[in-house]
Amino acid sequence: MSFTTRPFSNVKKLTTSITAALSVFFVVNSHAHVPVQLGKSSVEEVISAMTLTEKVKLVRGTGMAFATGGPQVGMTKDKVHGAAGTSFAIPRLGIPSIVFADGPAGVRISPTRDDDKINSYHATAFPIATLLGSSWNVSIMEAMGKAVGEEAKEYGIDVLLAPALNIHRHAMGGRNFEYYSEDPLISGKMAAAYVNGVQEKGVGTTLKHFVANNHEWNRDKIDVELDQKTFREIYLRGFEIATKESKPWAVMSSYNKVNGEYTSESEFILTEILRKQWGFDGIVMTDWFGGESAVKQMQAGNDLLMPGADHQNPQIIAAIKSGQLDESILDRNVTNILTVILKSQAFKQYPYSNKPDLKAHAALAKEVALEGIVLLKNNHKSLPVKSDVSIALLGNSSYETAIGGTGSGDVNEAYSVSIEQGLLSAGLTLNNSLTTAYKQHIKIEKENQPISHHPLADMMPKAALKEYEITADKAEQLAKKHDIAVITLGRNSGEFVDRERQDFYLTKEENNLINVVSNAFNDAGKSLVVVLNVGGVIETTNWQDKADAILLTHLSGQEAGNAITDIILGKTTPSGKLASTWPVALEDYPADKGFPGFIIDEKSEANSITGSRPSKVVYHEGVLTGYRHFDTKAQAVAYPFGFGLSYTDFSYQNVTLSDISFNETLATGITVELTVKNTGAVAGKEVVQLYISAPNNGTNKAENGHETKPKKELRGFVKTRLLAPGESENISFKIDANSLSSFNIDKNSWVAEAGKYTVHLAESSNNVHSSQSFILKSSLSKKL
Repeated sequence: MSFTTRPFSNVKKLTTSITAALSVFFVVNSHAHVPVQLGKSSVEEVISAMTLTEKVKLVRGTGMAFATGGPQVGMTKDKVHGAAGTSFAIPRLGIPSIVFADGPAGVRISPTRDDDKINSYHATAFPIATLLGSSWNVSIMEAMGKAVGEEAKEYGIDVLLAPALNIHRHAMGGRNFEYYSEDPLISGKMAAAYVNGVQEKGVGTTLKHFVANNHEWNRDKIDVELDQKTFREIYLRGFEIATKESKPWAVMSSYNKVNGEYTSESEFILTEILRKQWGFDGIVMTDWFGGESAVKQMQAGNDLLMPGADHQNPQIIAAIKSGQLDESILDRNVTNILTVILKSQAFKQYPYSNKPDLKAHAALAKEVALEGIVLLKNNHKSLPVKSDVSIALLGNSSYETAIGGTGSGDVNEAYSVSIEQGLLSAGLTLNNSLTTAYKQHIKIEKENQPISHHPLADMMPKAALKEYEITADKAEQLAKKHDIAVITLGRNSGEFVDRERQDFYLTKEENNLINVVSNAFNDAGKSLVVVLNVGGVIETTNWQDKADAILLTHLSGQEAGNAITDIILGKTTPSGKLASTWPVALEDYPADKGFPGFIIDEKSEANSITGSRPSKVVYHEGVLTGYRHFDTKAQAVAYPFGFGLSYTDFSYQNVTLSDISFNETLATGITVELTVKNTGAVAGKEVVQLYISAPNNGTNKAENGHETKPKKELRGFVKTRLLAPGESENISFKIDANSLSSFNIDKNSWVAEAGKYTVHLAESSNNVHSSQSFILKSSLSKKL
């Protein structure tokens, strides 16, 4: 046997070839094993690497803990205790779980944790939305948003389930306290400011409840019937403003149906309007357990099903396998969710501290409260009072001051300040024996309250406590001893139920209290101040003449007592203005006819938890909601939209319009300018309101062929800075084509009709300082 010896050079060539081949093998093989990871790979690559099961998990939340008696809404213990929900994590693809938490008045999480018996996890309870709307101050809203965003970020929350901006259609709406106004312009502007503030901190926001979720009665089964004009101009408009001016990360579809279709299952609402017409590019999620068909929700563009339930997985998978649901639709929804996750603090692995600056935020909460407290009456300059006065403090709510509503709009704050505590902290003299009597009365009343066994009782408002009785003799004794009387009347509301009609009116005990105290103090030549610690509108006409001053404080957040005291003492001049009309009677609301709706089938089965049954409500009043109705019909009100007194006075001077003819190019418009001057003796702020009357305003289509238009509509507002006595501020407004347009159903367009338009500069809807007109020569139309 012999061996053939190869030259060395051939061996070297062979070695080189083998090395090259191995290099190619390892390079190819290493690429084949590079894991797909969110943030490193494209979203498309991540979706391609996902299994069908993983995709389906991502479009639903991780669920909600249930306890004996029903769901503990907002009590998940996954990641952040007390947050409302979380998304699924897919670790192999680098997809983290993100946390969703309420809410409109501050971060809502549990203050305690099972695994941490030492620390507390409180958040700042800011004032409710009705006060925020009454501030007419977008700057303070943005500042509040930044503070809430910081708290959310430092507690490990990725997306805040706020702001809420549905319309105050009727005073009895149970969640009105979470909403800003009866007007969509205020609602949209306030919501946009809040969103911009929160998202500046890197935390997402959620506009809710989209759309026409204006009642709690049968909210998850009710069908809202309304025409497209009303839908566009009143109920969609605020959401449109907020969407375009703030770019929220998320929108929450509402529980209800609109014209026969659940909003969460409506492609017209969620895809055609929200995404295509408005340009929204975030995620749409359901309200908790909202809607019926997971498949229809996916098709409609409702990306995320919250809080998520196991039965939704097989429904979606079966629909894809049968061809009922195209997997590309599922991929679209997953894409939207991943896009938001990429922006989240969880994805960025932010090392949250669990220690936000609650002290600084409490100071801001007080500042916010001061902006929205409304002075409704002030005869004989009863307010402010001197710091050395002695006060007879009456009313349960003076001692048990409500600071916020119940349900998902609640906040677990570290402390709250009652009116009594605020007055005492300022050094004012109160009646010790009266304080003791009230606190003992409140204690007994609480002990005697019936225990509710409703599965959602913890989320619902408690029954009001019976007022402590003050006899005529006792009132006379108090009038001899004290310089002034302060009575606080309280009302609260919350989720799952609308307010009862009797809640609008004073109780027999409240009326008696006002009567005897008013008589005694007036006979003694002394004043009675009534403080309204309320979450919504109440009746005032039958008793307001008995009060010398009325102060609407709403539910003012955890610093309520301190803020109210500052107003009473004149440390701050009230500058709030009503963001909703206060009517004489409930029957004066056009929406009162048929409110809150009717059961469609009396034999229908009720939801086992909420008690809801299929029902319907018709928005027959059309666009004439709130002041639009009262002004157009010249109907008397207790207090008009935009109303609010001050401790000082203002004049509107040098009002000018840049042109008397509107330029028909959409890019241009008319500028309105004026000077606001403080003509009083103390510093204060003024809210300048701009209304526009369109051609054929106040007309009725049935009578003359024109579509109904309100007499005038709010088209702009500015709150001045704090003006010292004699100081002025120049204000300007820009009127564009949108300011002139109303929705034309037949043309499916926004149309500015040719004719004369009148600009009104006002301090309320029925107190106009200056009116000037201009002409639009030819109609303008903007297709959807």
